[in-house]
Amino acid sequence: MGSRRIEFVIAENPPKRLDKAVSRDVPEEASLSRTRLAKLIEAGALTVDGAVVQDPKARIEAGAQVVIEVEEAEDSHIGPEDIPLEIIFEDDDLIVINKPAGMVVHPAPGSPSGTLVNALLHHFGGTLSGVGGVKRPGIVHRIDKETSGLLVVAKSDAAHQGLAVQFEKHTVERYYRAICYGVPDASDPRLRGIKGTSFEAGNILKITTQLARHKTDRQRQAVLFQGGRHAVTRARIVESFGTPPVAALVECWLETGRTHQIRVHMAHAGHGLIGDPTYGGRRKLAAKALDETAQAAVRAFPRQALHAAVLGFDHPVTGAALRFEAPLPQDMADLLAALRG
Repeated sequence: MGSRRIEFVIAENPPKRLDKAVSRDVPEEASLSRTRLAKLIEAGALTVDGAVVQDPKARIEAGAQVVIEVEEAEDSHIGPEDIPLEIIFEDDDLIVINKPAGMVVHPAPGSPSGTLVNALLHHFGGTLSGVGGVKRPGIVHRIDKETSGLLVVAKSDAAHQGLAVQFEKHTVERYYRAICYGVPDASDPRLRGIKGTSFEAGNILKITTQLARHKTDRQRQAVLFQGGRHAVTRARIVESFGTPPVAALVECWLETGRTHQIRVHMAHAGHGLIGDPTYGGRRKLAAKALDETAQAAVRAFPRQALHAAVLGFDHPVTGAALRFEAPLPQDMADLLAALRG
């Protein structure tokens, strides 16, 4: 395997720590993230004025000559597979995909192939510069297997780092469309009594809890108010269905991005998503509220009715503001048509 040599000089007023100074001054075209630089320092791949330094906290002065030997990215152990992709946007740094329901994002013990990563490796061919020293796509966020919609994937270390920071700071715009049981309206006194739920101006439901893996069912997330990870979801009604209304199309947006967040939060509020097999999306609807066609469509819907419809972020390399929208997939559009009667 070949390697490349990166040489540069530490500029004036460097941070006291080696890792921070190197991260600040390494040439942008090197496409090395902070995480990758830290691993290279620990591996002994960095010299300062000719001496190997492996302590990331070591002091460094302005004018020091830094050399980093970076081995070329190795091939991923994940195999490429020729799977069609709906590409919304692509450049040298990233790709935005409209993922179909049923596709897993990353290989795992239960899903070793047929994933988005397998498809991307085939799509990229040999053009991937690599993330973390491996020729693999940089998965910054995921959406569940049976959720459809928009996903951004990094093609380089620099893009991966820049996107990860935006997701950590919750500055990424993420709107979902969901079809739920009931209508989450501020006029419903039941909702006022559920811990963690409140309403904001404009009839916006806000759900604030902690989330953690369920103690007994490891495939589920559980709502907590002590421990776990902070999670905030907002939802507003777009359209309601039935007489009286028994279901709604809602727009949900995330302040935090936790596993299954919208699904578990909506279920906690008593408005589980239609079709959701994990959080109780199989309910009997009042017989007279909807006609039989709509009732049958709800009963037969095979997955959680959730679609990642809008994704907005700043380009991690150019800084340009990017915003993408993906229309509802056919199965959700058909369900809405049936509900509208």
